[in-house]
Amino acid sequence: MNKRRVVVTGLGLVTPLGNDVASTWDGLANGRSGIRNITNFDTTDFPTKFAGTIADFDTTLYMNKKEARKNDLFVQYGYAAGMQAFHQANLTVDESRANRYGFAIGSGIGGLGAIETNSHILRDNSPRKISPFFIPSALINMISGNLSIELKMRGPNLSLVSACTTGTHNIIQGARSIQYGDADVMLAGGSEWASVPVGMAGFSAARALSTRNDAPTEASRPWDKERDGFVLSDGAGVVVLESLEHAQARGANILAEVIGCGMSADAYHKTLPSGLGALESMQMAVKDAEICPSSIDYINAHATSTVAGDLVEAKACAELLGGNVSNVAMSGTKSMTGHLLGAAGAVEAIFCILAIQNKLIPPTINLDDPDNEFGFNLVPNTAQEKEVNIALSNSFGFGGTNGSLIFKSFKG
Repeated sequence: MNKRRVVVTGLGLVTPLGNDVASTWDGLANGRSGIRNITNFDTTDFPTKFAGTIADFDTTLYMNKKEARKNDLFVQYGYAAGMQAFHQANLTVDESRANRYGFAIGSGIGGLGAIETNSHILRDNSPRKISPFFIPSALINMISGNLSIELKMRGPNLSLVSACTTGTHNIIQGARSIQYGDADVMLAGGSEWASVPVGMAGFSAARALSTRNDAPTEASRPWDKERDGFVLSDGAGVVVLESLEHAQARGANILAEVIGCGMSADAYHKTLPSGLGALESMQMAVKDAEICPSSIDYINAHATSTVAGDLVEAKACAELLGGNVSNVAMSGTKSMTGHLLGAAGAVEAIFCILAIQNKLIPPTINLDDPDNEFGFNLVPNTAQEKEVNIALSNSFGFGGTNGSLIFKSFKG
């Protein structure tokens, strides 16, 4: 069967830069950092004392306080992003077709905060003090589950988990569900809340985090020679995907088209990238999109600000593009948001769509001394105006799991 075309009609974001799409994009376009000192627990004994936390988030804009108490923050963030996307798409659910509307929203880790809190309760008190809502509050599929219940959508209800590639893989799964006829509409993306004590301690023990405590806003610096690790961040990103026919039939505002999806494994190391898997993931996406690599205008790189990872990805992108490297803008937006783990791929896919919509490439801030042997335009420190017709988003995760998405401007 022929694959159906898939378009994007709604976007939702909760990020360190803002709690919606408009405020996040304003921060990106103006090169602001969303990284701040951690204030919700004592960081005295922690090597890293900052993160990309969420400021001024009002759960009651999306769910009542009683429901919020039953859900870990990663569920609340994902739920908020999902509702934003649903409303921007101006969707309504016809009961007779509710089984054609579904979800694919995941998390890399899930309810780490709820697990930590309830572990302390169990240690210090009786098992009877554990909340009956503890387990469902921490389950990764509860973003999709809660949204399904609220919106009365009975289609595919999924939550893929693949570390830092989670958001990308869920969008791919959502697109595939539409392409091959399992659904007409899918809300897809990822969410994370890992800047809790055990999360910060765990990544610190792995020596993965930047320790630039004297200047947190300068800590995330992809491709800069002074980079010293990534910045752990929280948030969520969700997109509304629809078949082209469904979107056009209801007169939806189409923001972009999903034209290419690629997935691969490094089969190399638990935490270190090989580069081959990244290249193969991008090559698969390009083949799926039926385009030449030279037609790519913008790459939103995974670019976490680690010494090895940034260069491995740049080398893979250079191999993909061949002699076209200097003509492609490639930025690392984690320089502003930090690394949202399982939410990163979805958030950055949305950044690609916004770049297409706004004809503006978000910058790589803190890029003062570039480690740029391949000659990319890394969009240093200031956004660049550019017509973006085709954008590529990369996500790579622990375990060697890779995902790439290609979006195209929609011209009818």
